[in-house]
Formats: sequence, structure tokens, C-alpha cells
Amino acid sequence: MSPSTSLEQRCIDTIRTLAMDIVQKANSGHPGLPMGCSAIAHVLWSKHLRYHPRNPLWPNRDRFVLSAGHGSALLYIMLHLTGYDLPMSELQRFRQLHSRTPGHPEHGLTPGVEATTGPLGQGFANGVGFALAKRLLADRFNTAEHHLVDHRVYAIVSDGDLMEGISHEAASLAGHLGLGELVYVYDDNHISLDGPTEDTFTDDTLRRFDAYGWHTQRVADGHDPAAVDAALEAAKSDPRPSLIACRTHIGYGSPHKQDTAKAHGSPLGEDEVRLTKQAIGWDPDAHFFIPDDVLTFYRQALDKGACLEQEWDALVRAWSDQNPELARVWERERAGELPKGWAESLPRWEAGDSQSTRVASGQAINALATILPNLVGGSADLKSSNETWIDGHGYFEPGHVDRNLAFGVREHAMCGVLNGMGLYGGLEVFGGTFLCFSDYARPSIRLASLTGIPVIYVFTHDSIGLGEDGPTHQPVEHHMALRAMPNLWVVRPGDANETSYAWRMALGRRDGPVLLELSRQKLPVFTETADDAVLNGGYVMRDAPEGLLPDVLLIATGSELQLAVAAQARLAEEGVRARVVSLPCWEVFDRQDEAYRHHVLPPDVLARVSVEAGVTQGWERYLGTQGVAVGIDHYGASAPEKALYQYFNITTDHVVEAARQSLARTRAAAGLTA
Repeated sequence: MSPSTSLEQRCIDTIRTLAMDIVQKANSGHPGLPMGCSAIAHVLWSKHLRYHPRNPLWPNRDRFVLSAGHGSALLYIMLHLTGYDLPMSELQRFRQLHSRTPGHPEHGLTPGVEATTGPLGQGFANGVGFALAKRLLADRFNTAEHHLVDHRVYAIVSDGDLMEGISHEAASLAGHLGLGELVYVYDDNHISLDGPTEDTFTDDTLRRFDAYGWHTQRVADGHDPAAVDAALEAAKSDPRPSLIACRTHIGYGSPHKQDTAKAHGSPLGEDEVRLTKQAIGWDPDAHFFIPDDVLTFYRQALDKGACLEQEWDALVRAWSDQNPELARVWERERAGELPKGWAESLPRWEAGDSQSTRVASGQAINALATILPNLVGGSADLKSSNETWIDGHGYFEPGHVDRNLAFGVREHAMCGVLNGMGLYGGLEVFGGTFLCFSDYARPSIRLASLTGIPVIYVFTHDSIGLGEDGPTHQPVEHHMALRAMPNLWVVRPGDANETSYAWRMALGRRDGPVLLELSRQKLPVFTETADDAVLNGGYVMRDAPEGLLPDVLLIATGSELQLAVAAQARLAEEGVRARVVSLPCWEVFDRQDEAYRHHVLPPDVLARVSVEAGVTQGWERYLGTQGVAVGIDHYGASAPEKALYQYFNITTDHVVEAARQSLARTRAAAGLTA
């Protein structure tokens, strides 16, 4: 695919004019980056990227990430031109309801979109995750003769990406690990939404990336396809991750809006579109026009991609013949299937034992690791606190691929990288930190939820129960803040057995992330928690005597489950029938049918108490008007765990008193006297 100079220029101009038309028709969007990066995109798609438009999920394709997701029109144009299932009608419906060309790229909606991007810096970190996943799978499945996993990760990043902190974290990690699969092109156009980048961003970017251990280059004219091509070739020959700073002009070719912030996030306007087309010798009355020779040239990607995949298929067949058992594992893991008996490998604990749920989780991880060779993960410099270490294995580090990932104190990048690994497929990935520091990673957790990426977050030290580290490290609002995130399952197990079930929930889910909230302090183990009912998200953990309808429901999560159990016994001494309901995962419980939910929480029982060491906002959905919430609606303090629970009235005594209050409310509402 080496066009003549005139055809090459027509290809580049086609990208530019389509970008103008797409944004103008929508009367919304960002034309500047697609126009400025038209030569870069042309060179990437025609000379470097290995892909098959008819099979966007071909396993050995190069991954391309448009981290600068606001320039989504550029990606949609290239997907259409090269023959992906994205017809012109979809380009003409850019940013419209139910189109496959939304304002920012969405994985799973548009064929060929590898990652959901737009929040700047996220795609940068996702690409690092792709590279890590590639290394892990190559180490397991490649042989000296057959390289099944052998590709690169390309991205276009913007100044905004490089300003965001997540890109600094991810770049530092990628440089440390020497992820030479990464080839990132920096659209260095000197303009951001508010104006010249010199107002806010005067870093010597290439020196910074040099310090991170990256291979760096500068292309003085990012509109010169030969210069871009040469830089990409040089990047591919270097063992380090690469950043190529291409000096471009935003809105390239626009007579009045090139090099201005007005070209960044607004249509050029009909008059300016006409003037721009005239300036490059294009018919100003031609809209969404693709010259026949340009389309013919780009559609060569269909045959080229088919040949690439056929060659790879032949390699896989030869490899499979020599490695039949490994081939079966490859197919199973690529399909996201778990081996038979995996759930039975999880540990169980006897009633009367005492164990923190973080330690129980660590034991679950190691039990699973023996049967799931694709289980990989780590933590943000907290492996001993999060209990995320896989025994018998070392760190993934320069020159050594292994299952334990050392993310360093980089919570945001960790979760962005995990997203990339989860999107890549074939791996079961987890990452840990303290629950309080989920705030650092929230944008990446949100994108995992939005995209539906199967990532497992192992977040420990989940309450004031962590003790002496004090309110800076004690999460109180985090349970509810995370539950407010659509499509995120938040699981707060009440003992070690519920923790094993939490891992069953997490690994059994394929349409989104699961977040485990785990205790630092030891918790008693109960007989009733070793029951498959835990998988329903909520269940009757200990019922009222003789199966009678309870007078009051005690609904608890996590470390406070023990308080509800103790309160039940105390209330029985007063002649009050109490049911203990464990509710480790609201999201899964709410998915159950109405009959089951009413069985667990009978609508006729209005006296209810919630028990959770966190803010009480949100519990009204289960408490109704007569319920009482036991929790903490303010920050914690520095003291031993038992002193804190006593001081903040999260105790058995307080649960008993709350039950009395709720019973009194229900009687008063019914017009009854005590």
C-alpha cells in the first residue's frame, strides 16, 4: 500500500474534508484534531497497523487507541475508509441518538474501537494495559518456533492526555517495565480548548519521557507523511516504549481557524468549510465525498487483513498440533471460560474461626491461582496490606514476566491499566489498594463500569476498623459513593466465607467490574455464611426463632454483621423476634426477582435497622419510613479499632436501641401503644 504522491495527498485531504463535513452536519464535535492528524492517521492505517476490518477481534491485530477521544471523527473516518462495518450513513449520524458514531469512542458499540476514551489520559493507560497483557500471554503461549501473540500497541495522544496525572503514572510504569510494544504519537499542536498551551503547559515533554525511560523523537512537520513514516519505523526498531512528538496545526488548512482554539471543539461553520475545501482544491459543494481511487486504495486493507489472518491461522494450526493441551487452554481462556471445578478450589472456614476478610481474600487468590493460570494482579505498593500476592511467583519486571504486578503508588494508572488488560481478554485481572484511595482511581473505575470490563478491585481497610491511621485513611462515604456508580458491583463480605463467595461473584461476572471491600480487623466466622445463598447478594443469614415472621429486620454488611448477630440474641431476651439479613452486594440482590427479595425483606415487616460503618445516606431504600440506620455520618478518628466503634456508637447496644426505636415508630404509625 504505497500510493503515489498525488494519491497520497488525496487520501489525506479526504480525511480532512470528511472530518469537516461530519462535524458540520452534526453541528457538534471537534474538527481540529482530525484535520491536524490526517497525515498521521493515513500513515498509520496504510503502512503500519496490522488489522483485519472484517474481523475486528482478530487476536493478533495491532491495537490502536485514540486516547484523545474528542477527535473521534478521525477514528470513525479511518474505520469506514478501510472497510470496517461502519457505513457512511453512520458517519452522517455523528453524535446522534443510537448512532454507532458517538461523541467519544465507545468500546463494544463501534467495530474497531478498542477502548472507551474521552476522559483524557485514560486511553494512554489502557494502552499500557494492552502491552502488559500482550507480554503475559506471549510468555505463556509463544514458543521458539511459533509466535501467536506478536503485535504492537499504537495510540494518538494529545496535550490534554499528557497534562492529566494518570498519563504521568502510566508512562512512568511503562518506562520502568520497558514495554517496547508501545508506540504513541503526540499531536503537538500547541492549542488546547482554552487557548495556546503555553498558557499552562510548558513542560519539555520529550525530556520528561526520556527520564521515564522512553524512546523519544520529534517530527518537525507532522503533516509530512514521509517524516511520520520514518519516525514510526524508528520507534518500532527501539526496545523501549516510544513517544513521537509531531508538530501539527490544529484545523490544518482552514484559512481563518487553523492554529486557533476555535477549531478545537466547534464546527468550522459552512463558510469556513467551503473556503477550506477551495484552498486545497476540493469541490466546495461536495459533501462526504470520497474519490474512487482513494476508497480503492484504503479498501486494500480488506485483502491485506485477510492474508494476515490466514497466515496467523496457519501458524496457530501448526502450533496447536505440537501443543494440543496448551491450545485447549488458549481457546478456553480467550473465550472467557473458567475451568471445571474452579469454584470448589476456594477455601472455607469453620464456624468459630476468626479471620480478617483481607486475609481470607488473599487465601482465596492463592487457591484460585493454582487452577487459573491466567489470574494476574497486584496492588499500588500495598501487597502485604491488601494480601494480593500470588505465592510461588515473582514480580513482572524488566526482563522477567510473572503474575504479580507491582503498580507502585499509582492508583489511577493501576485501574486504567487493569481496564486495558481486561479489554484485551484472556486474563482474569485484579488490583488492590486501600478503599479510601478509590477516590484516586474513580475515573478509571467509572469507565470500567460504563464499558462493562470484567476487572476485580481488591480494596481493603474498608472502615474506621483500620484504626490508628485515622480519618485520612478511614473510608466512610465510599460505600455509598461507589454503589452510586451504575454497573459496578460492590461486595462487602461479612466474614471469611462470604469473602470466598465474593470471589465467586467476581470471577463469575463477565459484563462489568466487581469491587471487594475488605476488613483489616479479624471477624468471627459464622456457620450460616457458608451457603450458596450469599451469591444472591443478600440472604437470611440467621432467622427469627421457629421460623416465625420477625418483628424487626437487622440488615448488615461487612464487619458489622457480627453486631447484628449479637443484637439478635439480646433482643430475643426481651421477647423481640429479629431476623439478621446479610446484604454484602446490593447490586446483585436488587437483580433478584421480587418474590426472593420479599422473602428476605418481607414488606409487612416495617421495623428495620441497617448496620454499616459508613454514611447512612442511601439505606432508606431498604429501611422505609420506620427504619433506623446505624452508621457514621462524619469522619473518623485516630485510635484503636475497638475504641472507635465504641466512641462512634457502632455497637451491639446501639443496634439493640435502634431496633427498639424502629419498633416504637411502627407501633406509633399503626396507632398502637407500646
